[in-house]
Amino acid sequence: MEEIKSLTENNNKGQIFSLKRIGNFIKEARLSREQTIEELASDLKIGAHQLKAIEEGNEEELPERVFVKAMVRRISEKLKLDTEFIVGEFNSKKKEVKIEEIVEEVSKETRNSGESNNLNPVSFGIFILISGFLGLILSSLILNLFSEPFQNQSPKQELIKKN
Repeated sequence: MEEIKSLTENNNKGQIFSLKRIGNFIKEARLSREQTIEELASDLKIGAHQLKAIEEGNEEELPERVFVKAMVRRISEKLKLDTEFIVGEFNSKKKEVKIEEIVEEVSKETRNSGESNNLNPVSFGIFILISGFLGLILSSLILNLFSEPFQNQSPKQELIKKN
């Protein structure tokens, strides 16, 4: 019985963390549009206290999860957010991420991208050489095509043809 209670609490914590992330997205979008909680709640015909609870991630002050999901969908559509992403976040059960973990992940990606960038100058140099050779070959072919009719004629013949 204790194990079931523990699993339920852990599951709810994951939901709260995802609701806090969603609430932050919604709050930032609302503030960027210079809307108050009351204005947005009135437009959506939901309680201002519910919108505030969503923005703060207070799941205790909200109705059943299915209703919260519907509210989140409507809010994200009204604010012109990526609704599928927001609903996906709502359905996910991610753990809370610490800032130190984010910094460590970014530094790993930076190191990895730095190693892969070492090949780029070499491949770029090869590309430049090949395109230069192709340019020389094509320009000599074009020059030969246009100069052939003039090689067989003397200057006198050119003058006669013009007259």
